[in-house]
Amino acid sequence: MLHGQLQARNHKTKLTIKTKSSRFDALVARYYPAVYSFACRLTDDPREAIALTRDAFNTTRKQLRSCCDDNVFASILISTVIRAGLTAA
Repeated sequence: MLHGQLQARNHKTKLTIKTKSSRFDALVARYYPAVYSFACRLTDDPREAIALTRDAFNTTRKQLRSCCDDNVFASILISTVIRAGLTAA
C-alpha cells in the first residue's frame, strides 16, 4: 500500500510541476513581445535586447512561485529589464 501512495504523490508532484511550467510558458507567450520591444528601445541593439529579455524571464521564473497575479509578473519583468539595461549601460 505504501508503494501505491508514493506513486500517487509522485504523480501529483509531476502534475504540479507541469502546471507551473505551462503557466510560465503561457506568460512567456503573452509578455515576450512587449518585454523584447521594451528591451530593444532601451538598448538600441537587438542582440542585447534578446539577452536582456532572456535574462529577465529566467530571473522572474524563480519568483513565479510566490507571484500569483499576472500583472505583478509583468511588473517584475519590466523592472528586471530596466535594472539589467541600466547595469549594462
